[in-house]
Amino acid sequence: MHDHHEDEHEQRAPGEDMALRVKALESLLVEKGYVDPAALDALIETYETRVGPRNGAKVVAKAWTEPDFLDWLRRDATAAIASLGFAGRQGEHMVAIENTAETHNLVVCTLCSCYPWPVLGLPPVWYKSPPYRSRAVRDPRGVLAEFGVELPASVAIRVWDSTAEIRYLVIPMRPAGTEGWPAERLERLVTRDSMIGAGLPLRPEAF
Repeated sequence: MHDHHEDEHEQRAPGEDMALRVKALESLLVEKGYVDPAALDALIETYETRVGPRNGAKVVAKAWTEPDFLDWLRRDATAAIASLGFAGRQGEHMVAIENTAETHNLVVCTLCSCYPWPVLGLPPVWYKSPPYRSRAVRDPRGVLAEFGVELPASVAIRVWDSTAEIRYLVIPMRPAGTEGWPAERLERLVTRDSMIGAGLPLRPEAF
């Protein structure tokens, strides 16, 4: 019976159990009148998908358009990112890792949920969940497929384990068809998930 339960747990989508726990806690706080659900949702949405990730998008777009900045990122990502004003707690000891036609990078934190807040904002629930943290290491291609990222078998997947001493920012591949685009326009193609490696940039035809 125990083994069957474990199998069911492993088959769930990344973050499903954690999401249920968070929802239960949120419901309890709302019921007791401690939080306004609308305000809480707006705050989380802002820091998960707008404020933080927009900082990272600026870093990526600058790397796509300025070779000197990309070279600086490769040598000292912490300093390069700080030069744009994105520094502070959870942003120390940054390392930039580049996706290529041969290699796709995926970031996980197997011990807890270390995450580069200055460039990505709050970590998503699924990133902190035990299923993602374990399966990203054991079956990264399967996890990516669940996120809708289907990569050719010829593309190697490299998993990077964040720690309190080092945090990673994925520099996704620049989408084809964006030649001549200014950095400000390119920023709109960069998603939070693409900077973790769990997603890809948006297609240029969307803009």
